[in-house]
Amino acid sequence: MSGCFFVTISRAGYGLSSRLEGRTVASVVGDARSALDALGRDDYVSVGWSGGGPHALACGALDAPRCIAVWSLAGVVPIDVDFDWTNGMGPENLEEFALSRTGGPAYEAHMAKAGDEFLTANADNIIELFGGLLSDVDKAALRSETSRRDLANACRHAFATGYYGFYDDDRVFFTPWGFDVDDIEVPVAVWYGDEDLMVPPTHGAWLARHVASATVTRKPADGHISLVTNHLEELVASFRRAFD
Repeated sequence: MSGCFFVTISRAGYGLSSRLEGRTVASVVGDARSALDALGRDDYVSVGWSGGGPHALACGALDAPRCIAVWSLAGVVPIDVDFDWTNGMGPENLEEFALSRTGGPAYEAHMAKAGDEFLTANADNIIELFGGLLSDVDKAALRSETSRRDLANACRHAFATGYYGFYDDDRVFFTPWGFDVDDIEVPVAVWYGDEDLMVPPTHGAWLARHVASATVTRKPADGHISLVTNHLEELVASFRRAFD
């Protein structure tokens, strides 16, 4: 395992990353390649949490054999399949995605407001900002001030230059991804929790059925955040095994 590196990139429009208007899920592959080329790295495992899940899958579908395996952690399902995409989501997601489907000024104003609110994120208000999207187990995962501060810092960084990364992600999820998940041949680890109100467990179960190379880790007692924070050592160990 010696010689492995942990590399992260911001999706276009988040943090200090330039916006790529009209991007698709598949667009991330070029960004991943560019980052790895710049660092002189070759084979990699692609890991995506939440909205990052589809982008990790894109690398497995479109950048094999350089991408040798994929982890989708509470990732969402393609929009162009027979599936009730928002069933089981918390109220904030239901409102956001209903507006997203319609588009227009009301939707853009909603997203801009969300961006402004998350720029105020801190350890004291971060749970309130997520509202009904946090299950009890996720709130418990944020019990420590350090965990709340880390999440708040990540949210402020995400919206540092505006809300368009968030806005474009919605547009991305409601358009075809640019590949079919059933064509992925590299190993895919699908993780999901039954207490997830951001990406309900039905998404993970669908991916488990439709990604032929998938192995499934279902955590009945976990939500969107605790899925990772409660099992970080297990996850890291599984990443390491991909390079064995």
